[in-house]
Amino acid sequence: MRTGMLWFDNHDHRDLKTKIMRAVIYYESKYGQRPSLCYVHPAMLVDGVPVIEGLQIKPSSTVLHHHFWLGIAEEGGRRRPAA
Repeated sequence: MRTGMLWFDNHDHRDLKTKIMRAVIYYESKYGQRPSLCYVHPAMLVDGVPVIEGLQIKPSSTVLHHHFWLGIAEEGGRRRPAA
C-alpha cells in the first residue's frame, strides 16, 4: 500500500473491531471502494487480530497508538516502483 487514509479513534468504550469498522465505513463513503488492508500499532492487538471479512489487518510499529492506516493492498504484496 503506497497511499491510504489515516484514521484516529481513542475512545475507550469502543473495541478494536468497532473502531476499524467505523474507519472502513468512512473510507468507503469518501473513496467509493472498500479498503483491503489496515495497519495498526502492534500494542493494539493484545486480544489478537480481529476478523473482518475482506480486510487484512497487520501490525506496524510505524503507526501510532489509536491510529489506523487503511487502503488498498498492492497486487502480490509488493510495492510497485514509482513512475
